Amino acid sequence: MNASCASCTRSGRPGAWEGASPRSRPAPQSRSTAAGVRGGPRPRPAPPHVTRSDMVSPPPGAAAAALAAARAWLRVGPAPRPLMGSQGGLGPPGDGGPGEGEGESGETRKLQEGRAARGKRRKGKGKGKAGAGQGGRGSGAEGKPQPPQAKEAAGLGAEAGERAGLGKVREGGGSVEEGARRIFRGDEGSAGARKEAKGRDDGKKEEWRVRTGQREEARPARARGRGAQAWGRLAGTGAAMAAAAEEEAGAREPAGRPAAGPALLRLPEELLLLICSYLDMQALGRLAQVCRWLRRFTNCDLLWRRIARASLNSGFTRLGTDLMASVPVKERVKVSQNWRLGRCRQGILLKWKCSQMPWMQLEGDSLYISQANFILAYQFRPDGASLNRRPLGVFAGHDEDVCHFVLANSHIISAGGDGKIGVHKIHSTFTVKYSAHEQEVNCVDCKGGIIVSGSRDRTAKVWPLASGRLGQCLHTIQTEDRVWSIAISPLHSSFVTGTACCGHFSPLRIWDLNSGQLMTHLGGDFPPGAGVLDVMYESPSTLLSCGYDTYVRYWDLRASVRKCVMEWEEPHDSTLYCLQTDGNHLLATGSSYYGVVRLWDRRQRACLHAFPLTSTPLSSPVYCLRFTTRHLYAALSYNLHGLDFQTP
Repeated sequence: MNASCASCTRSGRPGAWEGASPRSRPAPQSRSTAAGVRGGPRPRPAPPHVTRSDMVSPPPGAAAAALAAARAWLRVGPAPRPLMGSQGGLGPPGDGGPGEGEGESGETRKLQEGRAARGKRRKGKGKGKAGAGQGGRGSGAEGKPQPPQAKEAAGLGAEAGERAGLGKVREGGGSVEEGARRIFRGDEGSAGARKEAKGRDDGKKEEWRVRTGQREEARPARARGRGAQAWGRLAGTGAAMAAAAEEEAGAREPAGRPAAGPALLRLPEELLLLICSYLDMQALGRLAQVCRWLRRFTNCDLLWRRIARASLNSGFTRLGTDLMASVPVKERVKVSQNWRLGRCRQGILLKWKCSQMPWMQLEGDSLYISQANFILAYQFRPDGASLNRRPLGVFAGHDEDVCHFVLANSHIISAGGDGKIGVHKIHSTFTVKYSAHEQEVNCVDCKGGIIVSGSRDRTAKVWPLASGRLGQCLHTIQTEDRVWSIAISPLHSSFVTGTACCGHFSPLRIWDLNSGQLMTHLGGDFPPGAGVLDVMYESPSTLLSCGYDTYVRYWDLRASVRKCVMEWEEPHDSTLYCLQTDGNHLLATGSSYYGVVRLWDRRQRACLHAFPLTSTPLSSPVYCLRFTTRHLYAALSYNLHGLDFQTP
């Protein structure tokens, strides 16, 4: 060794040991000072007076042994260092720059504080850029402990960097491990040369980003999947830790929830449901437009149930019973807004040539309507706004027009103008009719196997529905007035009759179903002739009535039987022929002039909307009306009208 090399040896410069044999070099003092990807000192350029010809190449056997030791050390990796120590971990991309694959010691850390000095070293005629094959390994000066995922990625990146040209030596500098990698790299041949060229290009790109201050932020998503190994060569410790934390959080979250986003999306579903339950309909609609996951989340029926119970005709009763559980609640709330705003599409479903007084009932996807002395069954088309022209069944048996009928226990119980009651089986041709009254039977009801009928002959009678006892009258009640309407209580213990109010007593009276005795009468201020044309129970203790006095009255038997709880007056002073309720807030009535159907919100006094269905030449009362959550059907003298609220 020449004198210049001896002087370098005494001065402690790294270049002085380049020509020495592997055995004569001092052993690393710690893992942070060993040469390698994770913690060795950064190679420094040799003094100008030291040339490649002055160096002594190590023996082949020693180089192989050194290379094996370096590989083993790379696979194991250094132990975590204290917070202020030097550590060969993964740093932020670009901090170490190209050619800075090894971890830094205390001496090298001082050199890194100046960006100008690092930039000058990277400009040295393309030398020292072979470290780009290491994938821009970070300096690790942050001293933060690495998670297992980051260490594994670092090991993979270091080994790939070693194969891609880790042994590129700057002029006049290097260490034992670098010399061994040079030998190994020379054995790799052209494949290593190609990887070296690629690493040099990557180093140039990284150098440009560092110099211009435009270093890209590490994207944690690239640390997952098939790109974990490649990202291990680019990402820093912070990026690897963020990726690991994100993957762990994603494993705990339900399927379909976005992996990144506001903290609100990471709340448990129970807590998120509670928060969203305080939102109104407009706020939930805006929240559904944020992302696909929130759109699916806001479709939950639990969020819309409270809103639906406050809406019109959403399928919920006052007690919270869902009458249409098969239909999503959100869809019903949307349609309920059309009911509230009066938006609908009108159409005529059926027509007949002569004037009639039809009655109808709904059963699933079928409509039963009386025409003259027949009862016809029609099936709805899938849209619900039209009927198949050909009836499914025809039920006959009366000699005169059918005045009223009900559906109960797969039977049709009909009342005719001939004073007879007919019992028809829906799915067969079985029909039984028997004489019930001396005059026309205006109304009939059936619940719990009991039939109650009211007639113009001023009597109400109770009949059994059992097949062996058909036609046997159980009770005959003298009402002393013509009976226009009748309804059985949901408890099957009593029934109410609505009469013509021609006497000096109330037209609404309640009778015991078992004994036929009068229990009570409702109200006391009815004017003469204020007959009740329709009455219905809403619950065992509440009922609704309407008639000639142009009022709809709501009665609560628990509060008072002398005065109604609520009443709504027809604004045009027309007789109200029929009524229907959704069991909650919506009320529909049919008046006598021009076939007007009115919608009422029971929380308000005034009428909500009015739909006149006929003109002056064809003025007709609305004899019967029925509605679902999407459609309303009204039967007039000459046709059957339909109002479609689903597609206005």
